[in-house]
Amino acid sequence: MPAYEQAVAPRLGREIFARSVTAAVRPLHALIVAPALLFIATMALMLFHPLDAPVPSYDRFAFGILIFVVFLRACVLREPLRLGGLVTRPMLGLLVLALAEVLAQPYKAETWSLFAAKWLIPFALFHVASRCFDDSLTLSEFEIFAWLVLAYLSLISIFFMVGAKDLVFPRFILDEGLGIHADRARGPFLQAVANGVAMNLLGLIALDSFRRRRLRGVLTIILMTGLPLAIMATKTRAVWLSFAASILALPLFSSDRRLRRGCLCMILSGALGLLAAYSATDHHRSLSERLEENGPVKFRMAVYEAGWEMFLKKPLSGWGAKAMQNELSRRISDFHQEQYYFHNTYLEILVQYGMVGLALYLWVVIDLFRVGRKRPGVYPKEGSFLDKDFRSLWPLIVLVYLVNASFVVMNYQFVNGLLFALAGMLNGQNRRNELNAAY
Repeated sequence: MPAYEQAVAPRLGREIFARSVTAAVRPLHALIVAPALLFIATMALMLFHPLDAPVPSYDRFAFGILIFVVFLRACVLREPLRLGGLVTRPMLGLLVLALAEVLAQPYKAETWSLFAAKWLIPFALFHVASRCFDDSLTLSEFEIFAWLVLAYLSLISIFFMVGAKDLVFPRFILDEGLGIHADRARGPFLQAVANGVAMNLLGLIALDSFRRRRLRGVLTIILMTGLPLAIMATKTRAVWLSFAASILALPLFSSDRRLRRGCLCMILSGALGLLAAYSATDHHRSLSERLEENGPVKFRMAVYEAGWEMFLKKPLSGWGAKAMQNELSRRISDFHQEQYYFHNTYLEILVQYGMVGLALYLWVVIDLFRVGRKRPGVYPKEGSFLDKDFRSLWPLIVLVYLVNASFVVMNYQFVNGLLFALAGMLNGQNRRNELNAAY
């Protein structure tokens, strides 16, 4: 081989290798630069992956990439990786309690999915959101995502209510063999309460956007008329109660006239929608039967009574998930089911983990309220998502979540992720304000 070929060959090889590495790293670089979009994509995948749905676990894959990208970004920017701030310590305590119980059981994919949905994903998204959404642009991207999800959930609920089931997507929502409440507008959560809670929380975010004049025109009309009908379609009394209470109470949390007008318009459109539903024979019968139905109330009272007796027997350590199910099956004789649910987040934690678990959860609740308190510092400019006035709305958002947690066990990853992501964004603002004050 000539001398010049011997010199060119290694150089050509190095150049090909360098270009290959650059091409492989370029997508990773794009994710590091814009982690907020990856965060939003991950939450979108979580929306379509309830525990009972036979769909691929793309959301878990995206969640792992998100954690890796945020870690890598922190290393590149030389940001501290410590976990701190409000909510962190009690959530970490609950995470350790739940993890210890899961590790003590034989492996089941469903058990690990439930652990992730209830504890791991909220804990991780709380901290990831505080790092990803650190400017007005990324916050605006999340706000638009919230609008799109609200529009989708509302449309699916209305399609279900008017019988246009050919338009319902994805199709597993209509599968009566999956989840519960197949006769209601349950959305991709496969559970009507979760669907209603998500729409309620997203609706409050949309009303805040209306206050800031970000949401206007046709979008506002769709919100005012569509959301009350979508909530009605869930046929769930707890959702109806929390939605009505939040819309009536919202003016108490804000003195903004535009926001009050929005609430009034939504109340009027909801009243007209209810009147129209009662004028139709089928909907009138369905809503009346749902209001008068007392079978679920009797079942829940039996479960509550059995759960309270179990707590009194083991008040400190709790029963654990497996022993809890066996004991419930033994104590409840009037109803026969394969598996029993408490339909109450607080009672389940109390029975499963004892007073220690409930104390940690109440600590989380207190910190959720504290993370949104108004503090001295610099906030996103007026008119931006999560501006200073949003913090007046934050307690109502938390209350909607907590009220519904009294009627269902909050093991829905998207609903949990949404609340704790918002809390993480507020926590990130608090941290940046503290750093600015320190300098």
